[in-house]
Amino acid sequence: MIGAPMETKGLNANRGSKPNRSRKEIIEKKKAMDALLKAASAEKDHLSAFPAFRRYQTNGLSAFLESGRGDKLASSVKHYIQNLLKANMEGLYGSEWPVEERVKCREMVAPEARYIFVCEASNASASEMSTMSEQESTSASCVEKRGPMVGFVHFRFVIEEELPVLYVYELQLEPRVQGKGLGKFLMPLIELIARKNQMGAVVLTVHKSNSVAMNFYLSKMRYIISTISPSRVDPLIWIEKSYEILCKAFSDEAKAILEEPLEEVHLV
Repeated sequence: MIGAPMETKGLNANRGSKPNRSRKEIIEKKKAMDALLKAASAEKDHLSAFPAFRRYQTNGLSAFLESGRGDKLASSVKHYIQNLLKANMEGLYGSEWPVEERVKCREMVAPEARYIFVCEASNASASEMSTMSEQESTSASCVEKRGPMVGFVHFRFVIEEELPVLYVYELQLEPRVQGKGLGKFLMPLIELIARKNQMGAVVLTVHKSNSVAMNFYLSKMRYIISTISPSRVDPLIWIEKSYEILCKAFSDEAKAILEEPLEEVHLV
């Protein structure tokens, strides 16, 4: 599973010359991007536009999805997130984990944090799940009412390389539900959310030593190593860093900036 390390930004790989723009054009573009982020973040339930994704039932797993936000998490959900992060990520980070854990704990409750929670369906029927109230969908219903939570996606709408993007901070699943197709179900949903909100791309960070996650995104989900990833900015930097930044761009502008062909990256 993915998990963004502390230092995932500020690597400007887009070193080609940018078009000269007037101050007015720059300000107008920034205002437009800020408006997009504000509108996207204001959405109360990002699943509402995609009802087909509210339930997952395949490979012997029956689960349902619901939305959440970082500043409205129940205490039980906070503890769950923290425990799952530790279980899945401590081994990858080794001695760096205590520092990373503190950062992730701050990130998980930030007002801009948005969530998709995956909850195992207990004895709830499909009709019961489809009629969940808004109050239930923002509570700790997964843990306390409907059945155990088995994973989550933490994402945000941010500006990256002067582009509005959906950045996946975490995709964490419990080991017992891994390999059942949930990741391949969740990532297309995330991409639909990004497109609906006019984001130029989905961006995420993967620990270099997490070969399973790297294979999943690069081979199965067709993400690529972005031009802002350390390995494409400078190989010497990459040796020092523990992660790669992957992306899937939608707009032509985002493709030109984030998915620039490898042979063009080092051209001046």
